[in-house]
Amino acid sequence: MKLIRFGASGQEQPGVELANGSRIDTSAFGEDYNERFFENNGLDRLEKWLETNQSSCPSISNDIRLGPPIARPSKIVCVGLNYAKHASESGMAVPGQPVLFFKASSSIIGPNDDVMLPMGSQKSDWEVELAVVIGKKTSHVLEEEAMEYVAGYMLHNDVSEREFQLEMEGQWVKGKSCDTFAPIGPYMVTKTEISDPHNLNLWLELNGEKIQNSSTSDFIFDIPQVVSYISRFMTLLPGDIISTGTPSGVGLGFDPPKYLKAGDIMELGIEGLGISRQKVVPFHKNA
Repeated sequence: MKLIRFGASGQEQPGVELANGSRIDTSAFGEDYNERFFENNGLDRLEKWLETNQSSCPSISNDIRLGPPIARPSKIVCVGLNYAKHASESGMAVPGQPVLFFKASSSIIGPNDDVMLPMGSQKSDWEVELAVVIGKKTSHVLEEEAMEYVAGYMLHNDVSEREFQLEMEGQWVKGKSCDTFAPIGPYMVTKTEISDPHNLNLWLELNGEKIQNSSTSDFIFDIPQVVSYISRFMTLLPGDIISTGTPSGVGLGFDPPKYLKAGDIMELGIEGLGISRQKVVPFHKNA
């Protein structure tokens, strides 16, 4: 099942994309795709509801904006340097444990919304990533049980301002949490539809040039490892996002480095999880 949310920003309604690519409005189910939905076995209940109600669900035009596939989660936990080549191009050692940082949920936008350069930004960068959505509350989960707590997967562009992230004092979160810096979607795909999340092609094109092209088979730490590791330090809530890191090919790794500018177009995708496209726009207040 592919969960979508559609409509104007801040007014999204829930829907589903069917196997044939058509989209239907599931508002009559009566629940948005949020923490409460996942916590109360919403995926199974929605699937059963669709068995008898799908034919009466209104169709959604492909022209209508797609929003984030899940409503704002309690947190986005990211794993840094989870591909060896990316660690190398960043000038950092391959980590012995997962490198964790947060990304503010206020940075979330729809898959095809504009990405806005922060005020004064000179070093904004791109990062295609596989995002894992947590389905059940958990803490201190064992690796061998961790996949039981995964609801599904999404495409995520972990947009990053490298000066804010690496050159200013403090934590990486400043360079990761700017408004519009977390395009997710187009949909959340339930885990039963992805046979092997550890063998998915992921890629990103900048202005039509493919500059990231790798596979999740190159993870340093796999999904059960990162879910278990993160759950040692914080409770994971239903709907929380874990972003699993980016492969090589980011702007920071070019010689000289190459960064986003207004007018650039990022297009990215992950096998089975769809494609998203963002235009880069200059900073403006009240975005």
